[in-house]
Amino acid sequence: MSSNLQSIRGMNDMLPADADTWRFFEDTVRAWLESYGYREIRTPILENTALFKRAIGEVTDIVEKEMYTFIDELNGESLTLRPEGTASCVRAVVQNNLIYDGGKRLWYMGPMFRHERPQKGRYRQFHQVGVEAMGFAGPDVDAEHILMSADLWKRLGISPALELNTLGDAEARRRHRERLIKYFEANVDVLDEDAKRRLHANPLRILDTKNPAMQALVEAAPKLMDDLDEESLAHFDAVQRLLHDLGIEYRINMRLVRGLDYYNRTVFEWVTDKLGAQGTVCAGGRFDGLIEQLGGKPAPACGFAMGIERLLALLEVEGIKPEHRAPDVYLVHAGEQAAAWAWQVARDLREKNVSVLMHAGGGSFKSQMKKADGSGARFAAIIGDNEAANRKMSLKPLRMEAEQAIVNIDEAADILQRK
Repeated sequence: MSSNLQSIRGMNDMLPADADTWRFFEDTVRAWLESYGYREIRTPILENTALFKRAIGEVTDIVEKEMYTFIDELNGESLTLRPEGTASCVRAVVQNNLIYDGGKRLWYMGPMFRHERPQKGRYRQFHQVGVEAMGFAGPDVDAEHILMSADLWKRLGISPALELNTLGDAEARRRHRERLIKYFEANVDVLDEDAKRRLHANPLRILDTKNPAMQALVEAAPKLMDDLDEESLAHFDAVQRLLHDLGIEYRINMRLVRGLDYYNRTVFEWVTDKLGAQGTVCAGGRFDGLIEQLGGKPAPACGFAMGIERLLALLEVEGIKPEHRAPDVYLVHAGEQAAAWAWQVARDLREKNVSVLMHAGGGSFKSQMKKADGSGARFAAIIGDNEAANRKMSLKPLRMEAEQAIVNIDEAADILQRK
């Protein structure tokens, strides 16, 4: 066994070189969500396993193969690291009775966990932004979520494509399920083992197969659209009209079923061909039965989630790289008196909202200035014993043509804030 401890495969460190991109994305997302009036909710990373089995569906890849589940030795409970955020969000809404006084628009951001085979864009610990609207039944919220995501792509400078479908309501899905079972039973020789296992438990998921040998069979399968009731069709038509009015382009994909059992009516995905196999960067839809399913009073709901790692990979492919957030000033100092004064200068400048990187480890002025230049700071504040005796500093621009000046703390703060 190697003595070098490593991170768990598929669970990655976020290193300082990547921090600017993550922070740019997170700041953009928070400003975007605030502009739509959504409020943040935070839920635990660990939940009772039963929550995900009930919400996601027991005959799904996530529950059957991908969840990190273990028994709590203290009380024997089965616990699971959350594989997605909607179930936890709905559980929190039900437990805390959040929609007793009307609908709520919520969002969350954080790590999720699935025991998958790691590859680029698919990790065992990954991060999502989730947006949920609880208590709203109309197609306007479906359209709002699609508009929101389209707006975020503009802010980020990317352009994934929208695919849209409707799954109808429970009765329509029941009728379609029966037709699918009969169809696939008549073609059982073409089904792979995964499809045979799902045939009677969740035949709709067979439509989402990636097996090339089954593509022709799936293409010819009965269409859910043929079983939809008038109300579901009217809802879907209304969503499409709103998207048309908003100028949002989309493609109807009747094979789009989503991998979670709780969806009904509108479902959508934003996809790209620039990330190989991991082309879905954002997905969601309506899940009107989930609140009741998890013990709450019946209430409609709609939401979507996006994978942060995949979106950051798309930013990289598109050549979008945020600027490094360097400190305003690198504080150079040499001499005992200078060191004491440097501490005071750094503290006072920070109190005036100036970011200061203070040199540590000694060294000559020349070696310190080399580090100041490498830090990316806009200015170097240079303090020797003479400057310290006069309660001054020498402020040297590092990124522009300008004169070096001897200034006091207030003058330095004014220059740094103006520049």
